[in-house]
Amino acid sequence: MSHERLKRTLKMNRTRFKRRTGIYPETFCAMESVLVERENTKRKSGRPAALSLAEQLLLTLEFWREYRTFAHLGDDWGVHETTVQRTVERVEAALMASGQFRLPGKKVLKEAEHVFQIIAIDAAETPCERPKKSGQAPYGCRSAQDSSGHGTAARKSATP
Repeated sequence: MSHERLKRTLKMNRTRFKRRTGIYPETFCAMESVLVERENTKRKSGRPAALSLAEQLLLTLEFWREYRTFAHLGDDWGVHETTVQRTVERVEAALMASGQFRLPGKKVLKEAEHVFQIIAIDAAETPCERPKKSGQAPYGCRSAQDSSGHGTAARKSATP
């Protein structure tokens, strides 16, 4: 099932691929090559992975893009949720260690002195709906009446 999903995703045109995964196909290939390099440098021991490297990358991109739970992703990909968690952590670690996909830091952005301009436009003017004012205060309101039921204005004007 997961192999078919990978084939369908990789056959998409550039725009649909970007919309589905959040990255362009060229970036996907660059990320996959980082994962292949990492896989080639490690010693082969233990059980082989349930998903191929491209499937692991696509799974991670789906997690980043859709913010779905590991359990839901595991159900869709046919693996356990802990396998999904470990896969996402491994892919993230490999991509971060490569240094190719890091965003520039605050200092670099400050030095570049980019000027960003934000314009907010209120496109709809609708009047606020407020309850109609009535002469009597609503039940439980202490501002108009005290516990004895007398108005506060009458109480203030009475002499002791």
